[in-house]
Parts: sequence; C-alpha cells; structure tokens
Amino acid sequence: MNLRPLLLIIASFLLWGNAWSAEDYQAPKTEWDQPDLQGVWNFSSDIPMQRPSQYGEREYMTEEEIAEIRSRRTARDEGSDAAIPNGGVNEAYNDFWVETGGIGDVARTSIIVYPTNGRLPPYAEGAIVVQGRLDPDIDGERPVRFTGGGIGSDGPEDRGLGERCIVGFNAGPPIQPSLYNNNLQIVQSRDHVVIMIEMVHDARIVPLDEHSPLDDSIGLWSGDSRGHWEGDTLVVESRNFNGLTQSFGAGGKSDDKFLTERFTRLSDDSIAYEFTVDDPQAYTDKITGIIPLTKVDGLLYEYACHEGNYGLLNILRGARAEEARAAAGIQ
Repeated sequence: MNLRPLLLIIASFLLWGNAWSAEDYQAPKTEWDQPDLQGVWNFSSDIPMQRPSQYGEREYMTEEEIAEIRSRRTARDEGSDAAIPNGGVNEAYNDFWVETGGIGDVARTSIIVYPTNGRLPPYAEGAIVVQGRLDPDIDGERPVRFTGGGIGSDGPEDRGLGERCIVGFNAGPPIQPSLYNNNLQIVQSRDHVVIMIEMVHDARIVPLDEHSPLDDSIGLWSGDSRGHWEGDTLVVESRNFNGLTQSFGAGGKSDDKFLTERFTRLSDDSIAYEFTVDDPQAYTDKITGIIPLTKVDGLLYEYACHEGNYGLLNILRGARAEEARAAAGIQ
C-alpha cells in the first residue's frame, strides 16, 4: 500500500496547537451536503499514549528535542548504538516490522491531552486492572479482556481477544495506534457512516438518524454507536459495551463506558480524530486523546484473521501434546 507523503503531524498538530484554524479549509461535501470523510486513512503514530514525565504539562516538543529523537532513531536503525540491540532470534518484532508515523516539524508529547499532565488518571476504587503482553502468559482468570498474550492454553478462552480474532489490538473503539495495520476506511451514505478498521476487519455501522437506543441489557464488543454532525465535525457517541473488553489501557471492563469520538477534516490529506473515554468504574476522571489521520493513496485489503488463525490452533495443539507427554512420563 503506497502512502502519500505523511503530512501527519504538520497539518493536524498545527491545528491543535492553535496555529491553524479549521476555518481556513473548506471540506468537500457529499451529495447529501455533508462533509466528505470518505477514503482510506492511516493512524500510525510514534507519539506515546502517555506523556513522559520530563515534559510535565507541556504539549509540544521543541525543535531540539525532535532532532535528538531523530538522531537516536537513526543510530538505532543503523545499528550504531551499542546500547540498543539490533535483533536476534529470541527477540520480538524489530523496527523492520513496525509501522509508525514520522515526527513532523511540530510534535505532541503525548496522545493524551486530558488530564492536562498527559497521563492516565488514577484507577477507580475496585477497578479491574490487567495488563496483557506478548511475552509468557500472565496469571489470571476468565474472561480475558486484553488483546495480546493470554493466561494459559486450556482452551481458546484463555487467549487474548486479538489472538482469538475478536477485537483487533488497535481497533478499539477508541482507535489507538499500534505496531502495524493502522488503517481504516470511512464510507458514507445519507443516514449512515461505516468505520472499517483493517485489523480483524471490524466494521462499525453508525446511524445518523434518530434510532431508539438499545436496551441496557444488550452489550456489544464495539458498543452501540450513534452519530450526528456538529458543523463540519462528525460526532460519534458509543455506549452498551459488553464488559468483555478493557475500558481503556489496562483498566476497567467497559460495560459502563461512554465514548465520544470526533472526526474533523482539516485538509485533503488529513482528519483530526479526537476521543474521550468516560468510565467511572475504570478511572477517576475522563481521558481525551488526539490522533491525526492521514489519507492513503491505496486500498484497504482484508485482514483474514479467523480464516488464517493457525497460530491459535497450534498453541492449543502444542499444549495438548505437552500434556500427553507429561501423562506418559516423557520429559
């Protein structure tokens, strides 16, 4: 897939830094006179979700800090930094496999912009907190709410939601940049918007008309999303999550989550995506983040997760083989 030059950061970050007003750009309209958000968009980012402590409440990096990061990255990629391993058979993915966006001339210090320190707020009292990982399995109980890794191999229910092809590890909602497949496609009709995420090819169908809300007893993996227009901004509000996913980060169980997403087209090649998670069962405060979406000059191809999920099958086969050897007294 050929990406256009990633204006990512320059267009979007200038806007959110109040250096550019959206009034300077007139978004194209659909035949229904709605702002046209259609197309394939990339949300890769090398900006951390949480702000490193050295930045305090400062939202943007200086030119010197950006230059230092670029220098360290170049040294790592060229293998000239002895402190950074260049790879090995016992390593996870190295940079060759990782899809991240380049830092532009203006860069945020974190995706999270509220709380103002750019950090996740404290967990709520009694909140479920479990951090999944790609390394050896962690101790835990079903249901497994995190996406990567697992708690064992007795059955598929012990594996993460991403390994089971139920929820992609960047699909959310809200959308969150990850290692790769950071692409989505937006399709519009007069009464609906479809947000198709490449990872696990999940499609959210968002009605724009007045649909009756779902009964509180009905829970969905991606929640029940309803949209409306505020000027040129598409606002999507989601509730009725099923409680079988984490609310955000490592915290919560989502069944009390209320999510607001805002899509604003800034230029021919960029959309500002803003999300706010409000879940009092998980965190003591709301969480707001901003991620730029950049237009992709290409197509979104199927991510056939269930159809090619040999990894999960082989994990379970391997566990059964180990059990059989143990029962037979074979070391």
